[in-house]
Amino acid sequence: MEDQRRQGRDGAQLGSGQAAVGEGIAPEMTVFACAACGAGLTGPLKRLPVVPEAPDHAWWEAEEMGPSPATVPSGCYAIETEPYGAPMVVAEAPGPVMPRHGSRFNIDGQPLVSQGPRGNIVVNPDDSRGLTTRHASPACCGATPHGGLNQVCACGTLVATLCSDCCLPYELHLSPDRVLALPSHSPGSDLTA
Repeated sequence: MEDQRRQGRDGAQLGSGQAAVGEGIAPEMTVFACAACGAGLTGPLKRLPVVPEAPDHAWWEAEEMGPSPATVPSGCYAIETEPYGAPMVVAEAPGPVMPRHGSRFNIDGQPLVSQGPRGNIVVNPDDSRGLTTRHASPACCGATPHGGLNQVCACGTLVATLCSDCCLPYELHLSPDRVLALPSHSPGSDLTA
């Protein structure tokens, strides 16, 4: 009988088809919503411990121009610990303008770095819902983060920064002060707008 039934961590008996907490059950998921209107901006996402490195992508050899492969896998998110996006300020020495980006210089040839916010929620842009692009710094085939927030919720609130140009990492940075993180215990659950 004991091989067919186990005790869960709380002492309750579990049938053979059930698992104890932390044993095969999907981790808690998070849904992100607009803080202004409550509209869902993503489906359920699982947190990664760090933002992954951007995939290598020879954009100059691509048959079709478009975004690079996404930095964050679909169904996941991570928290950016470094400054990201506008404003850009003059740096003492050249280096990456922001994480996973190359160098950038102003018109006088001085190196720039981001002094944008920390703590952005980085998601795969394909996991976003109901956002439109506004005020994006243009590039040859997508948006850059150099101008700051460029994604608008249906209610008109700027909530995120999209980076989608072919030569940059493909990422969406949700602004932590403009979105809500809501727990979602089931991968199939959904937030309705």
